[in-house]
Amino acid sequence: MRRSSATAVLIIVTAVVSIVVTLGGVSAYEASMRAGFIPARLSGIETDYLAVPALLTPLSCTLLHAGLLHLAMNMLMLGFTGRETERAVGPWGILILYVVGAYAAAFAQWLPDPQSITPMIGASGAASAVVGAYSLLFGRSRAQAIGPIPAQAVHVAWLAVAWTVLNLMTAYAFLGAGVAVAAGAHIGGFLAGLALAKPLLMWRWRRA
Repeated sequence: MRRSSATAVLIIVTAVVSIVVTLGGVSAYEASMRAGFIPARLSGIETDYLAVPALLTPLSCTLLHAGLLHLAMNMLMLGFTGRETERAVGPWGILILYVVGAYAAAFAQWLPDPQSITPMIGASGAASAVVGAYSLLFGRSRAQAIGPIPAQAVHVAWLAVAWTVLNLMTAYAFLGAGVAVAAGAHIGGFLAGLALAKPLLMWRWRRA
């Protein structure tokens, strides 16, 4: 895969599918029920309508958005952090980050309520993995070791706590406006990015 192409491919494919679905006469509700991530489906509850296989919905849900603003925000976040992260971990590394992030986000959304029938759509969980890797690889660390805990581990913990608090505050703020934010998915994706950033960096340059 050509250098620095994977992020662009992810953005283009996601944008095209999201826009086609949005403008193609398919209602957001129908699209989310057929291809969104629904925790109850992963728990084994069957549907009586044609839908994407449950194990693939953590990926298919990243192609659906609740509108052009939702799509634009996620793609801007992915584009800004993905370009630099891809230079560090390579195109295959960014794809691994994105896919693992999508599944980590879905798992984090499933964990607190496995029987939920509320669909989740959007690429923010997967993109959060890229943001997590970007934060660890390019963020300036001022963390210091705490006893036997090395500075790097303190830095990772600080990033995780900061992202968690930010998303919980955002979810609470939007809740008052009647908008549901999948804070758990964002946190799950971000943690996956923190966990994978250094291994993917080492893997990429060992192969170089």
